Amino acid sequence: MRRLPVYLLLDTSGSMSGEPIEAVKNGVQIMISSLRQNPQAIETAFLSVITFDTTAKQIIPLTDLASFQMVDIKATGVTALGEALNLVAFKIDTEVQKTTTEQKGDWKPLVFIMTDGIPTDDWQSGLNNFKKSKVAFTVACAAGGGADTKILKQITDNVVSLDTADSASIGKFFQWVTASIGVSSTKVEESGKEVIGLDELPPPPSELNIVV
Repeated sequence: MRRLPVYLLLDTSGSMSGEPIEAVKNGVQIMISSLRQNPQAIETAFLSVITFDTTAKQIIPLTDLASFQMVDIKATGVTALGEALNLVAFKIDTEVQKTTTEQKGDWKPLVFIMTDGIPTDDWQSGLNNFKKSKVAFTVACAAGGGADTKILKQITDNVVSLDTADSASIGKFFQWVTASIGVSSTKVEESGKEVIGLDELPPPPSELNIVV
């Protein structure tokens, strides 16, 4: 079975403490519950969660939706986005099955990045490694006014911003991610083609500003 790998890169630095981190936890839980109701997603989508603060950690390896269990996350430290990009590049290389002469590999991964701040490490070297990864698309979300959309635009053309990093806005972001994973899984199941850009995804809710 060809899996649709989905990597969530979540900022867990100190500035996310309080309402934002709680909203992220709730958002992931609601997302998993919704995707479990989607027959295509439950067949194909596999999720991994990578958090980044002073270091980056894969807290959940690629896991099918039925087995997925969110672990508790705390907000502390600084923003090692470069390390997170390095780590997701390594995980895509090691966890995503490649196509061989004998079998079709997994679908290209979807990557969703959410951050409320500016990287505190050498993010460009992490970006160089990440750019070598074959992904279907990457979406970066700047949560609140503290994130630098110019940096995120260097990571991906698909950048959205939230005016505030409160629970309502973050919840809307995760609803949209859920819908995007649903559309992607339906498309690969029904047409055998991958979603490659924002224009193929559901329109973002009004809380999400598309950064041009």
